[in-house]
Amino acid sequence: MPVTALYAGLLAPLFIFLAFRVIDARRGAQIAIGDGGNKDLLRRMRVHANFAEYVPLAVILLGLAESLKTDSRLLHALGAALVLARLSHAWGVSQPKENLRFRQAGMATTFTMIIVAALACLFGALWR
Repeated sequence: MPVTALYAGLLAPLFIFLAFRVIDARRGAQIAIGDGGNKDLLRRMRVHANFAEYVPLAVILLGLAESLKTDSRLLHALGAALVLARLSHAWGVSQPKENLRFRQAGMATTFTMIIVAALACLFGALWR
């Protein structure tokens, strides 16, 4: 599954980067567990957690769609949309004065990608 591997490979460093941002904020604020009421740490935690909540399902659907021989152009469009969506969301939410447009665009694109990938899986499974 080379298409899925490509986008999983692009998303993994972003996941690690977001994790390191949480670790850095924890060290700076000397908070081991939770957010300790630190708004910056909470924001970083939520950016990372949101990624962890949505990306695994999206990548699984992408891989399943690829295994069902979905057209590679659609797979690349879905993968690229997911990467751009997660970058947009992470950047928008990470700002001290949150940029709601980037957050909303990231979530809307993530949801759209998941829905289209799920439909590709359904159609691929039913017409196989």
